[in-house]
Amino acid sequence: MEPAHYMDFEGWRRLAEDDPEGFERQRRATIDAAIDQAPGEQRDRLRRLQWRIDQVRERSSSPLAACVRLSNMMWERIYGKHGLLQVLEEGKPPEEEGRSRVVALHPRRRRRTDA
Repeated sequence: MEPAHYMDFEGWRRLAEDDPEGFERQRRATIDAAIDQAPGEQRDRLRRLQWRIDQVRERSSSPLAACVRLSNMMWERIYGKHGLLQVLEEGKPPEEEGRSRVVALHPRRRRRTDA
């Protein structure tokens, strides 16, 4: 079989039908190879994104449900707050919003109950 990253759609389809476990191995190997070829500073981000995608696929009730959820996730990254469209329109990435502030919690004062 030819290397997975050169396989066409029909090759992937046949593999998925004939050998689902082999398909999953090839899918994972192809994704890992693509991530490994990315510039170093992007690899961690891509691995986190792939983890999120895998979680959506695993937790969805069907492949179609996963596809819809992943599509919505993609559109949110384009049109949502700090999305691609906003970055393109403003011409620069958004300024990092202030970091979260940690607030010290004081133990509650116990009420004295005199019986």
